[in-house]
Amino acid sequence: MTQLAFHLPPQPQMGREDFLEAPCNGLALSWIERWPDWPAQALVLCGPEGSGKTHLANIFAAKAGAGILSADRFMESDVPALEGKSVVIEDCKADLPERALFHLLNLAKESQGFVLLTARQPQARWGVALPDLRSRLLALPLAELKAPDDALLTALLAKLFADRQLRVGPEALSYILGRIERSFAAAHRLVGQIDDKALAAKRPVTIPLIRDILELNA
Repeated sequence: MTQLAFHLPPQPQMGREDFLEAPCNGLALSWIERWPDWPAQALVLCGPEGSGKTHLANIFAAKAGAGILSADRFMESDVPALEGKSVVIEDCKADLPERALFHLLNLAKESQGFVLLTARQPQARWGVALPDLRSRLLALPLAELKAPDDALLTALLAKLFADRQLRVGPEALSYILGRIERSFAAAHRLVGQIDDKALAAKRPVTIPLIRDILELNA
């Protein structure tokens, strides 16, 4: 009988102890850790894809007892229930629900709630049309995640493999580091490809397998 292989989705660990602190993200982490001692009732957290925004949002949510909502699904009808509460609005960008967000920021200020807004770009680049909302957003503090250095990228690769329950030695990590694009998104994408290939071929993660994937991506 042929045994079927089930590809279970990775289970990323989102606790504070699982966050990989480095110079490129230390300032953003410090903003989250100093809550509720913020100079405003809201904070914008921005950084490139895969840089740790969701992880930091989960750390904040655990500290503040906050819910997490996607910006593209956030509506004005959601606002009243958030009075005096903390909330994360993720993936803010163009086509925001502007009136809903404006009312939320006003409510947070009036009721001592807190709002964490995550995005890939700083708020000045969201293309907000509502003048009152734009001025309110531009006045908010900004915590920015930068591109990773080699040490963080190596640690991130190790964590991504561990999240997928894959055993990868230091030689393989070093091999990847010397050949990968220096971005969080590239690390996430490559680990997913390696996982898929290893599962399909029923092979361990070795340098030859990694080489095959990198050559396909070249």
